[in-house]
Amino acid sequence: MRIIVDADPGIDDALALYYLRAQADTEIVAIGTVHGNVPVHQATANALRLVERLGIDVPVAMGAAKPLAQPLRTAEDVHGHDGLGGHAGAEPKTARSHESAAEQLVNLARRNPGELGLLAIGPLTNVALALQIEPRLPELLGDVVVMGGALNVPGNITSQAEANFWHDPEAADLVLAAGFENLTIVGLDVTMASHAPQEWLDALPQDCYPRRILGFYADFYGSFLGKKGFVPHDPLAAAILVEPGLATYQEDRFAIELTGRYTRGKIVADQRFLAPDSPFGRDIAPERTKVRYATTADHATFLDQLRCAVTQP
Repeated sequence: MRIIVDADPGIDDALALYYLRAQADTEIVAIGTVHGNVPVHQATANALRLVERLGIDVPVAMGAAKPLAQPLRTAEDVHGHDGLGGHAGAEPKTARSHESAAEQLVNLARRNPGELGLLAIGPLTNVALALQIEPRLPELLGDVVVMGGALNVPGNITSQAEANFWHDPEAADLVLAAGFENLTIVGLDVTMASHAPQEWLDALPQDCYPRRILGFYADFYGSFLGKKGFVPHDPLAAAILVEPGLATYQEDRFAIELTGRYTRGKIVADQRFLAPDSPFGRDIAPERTKVRYATTADHATFLDQLRCAVTQP
C-alpha cells in the first residue's frame, strides 16, 4: 500500500507516522501539512523533523494556513507549544517541497491513478482545495481514511463536534459531498474507546522518543478525561487504513452541520429506521454517496501493534 499522509503534527500524528513506518507492506510516498494542532509552519517543521527522525525520504509540502471560512484556532494546550509536547528539537535540515500540499496531492493522484491511498488526519482544508483543482480526485485515489467526527458520542473540542471537522467544517462537508466511494471515517466513536492506559505508557522504554512526547499529551488527557493515559486518534486511523478488518462499520450518507449555534462542525446522518415504502424521505444529504463510518475496533490488537511500532529501532 502506497499512502499520501495529510496531517497537522501533532503528537498523535507523529504516532501515526511511527505506525505506518513499521508496516512491512506500506510505503509513505508524500506528506502534506495543514493548520490544526499547531499553525501550518510549525506543523511543516514538525513533519520534516519526523521524517528525518524516522528515516522516511519523502517530500513534505506545506498546505493551508487557515480554514476556508472561519478564524484559525490551534491546539497547543493539547500538543504543547511546539506541537510535540515540548520535545520538537532542533530545526529540521530538510527543506519542504516547492508545491503546496493540495497541488502535491493532485499531481500524485494524476500520475498514479488508482494506486495511492490517502490518510487525512488533520482538518480537511487541503483535501477540499485539491477537489477544487481536480474534481476527479475521488476516482483517482484508492482507499481514503479520514480521522474526524463524533457521530453517536460527545465531541472533544465542543460538546458536539470533533476537533478535525470543527477546525474547518466547510472543508469537511465539501469532502463528504465529493462522491468518494472508497472513503472511511474514523471518528471518536472508536478512537475514544482505544484509550491507552498509563500501564501502556509505562511499558515503553525510558529513552523512547514517543514516550517523551506523550508525557504532555497524557497530562492533557488526564485532566480532560479524569484518568491517566491518552487517546491514539490518528494512529488508529492509520491502522484501519492498513488493516480494515480491525474495525466494523456502518454505511450512510453524511454531512457536516455548518450553521448550528451549538452543533457547528458535527457530523450528522439520518439514522432513522424508515421502511422502504415510508412516505418520510431522508432529510440529510440523500443525494450523497454512501461512505463507511467505523463503529467498533479491535482495541487490544491495535494497541499491541502501536507499541511494537513506536519501539521499533
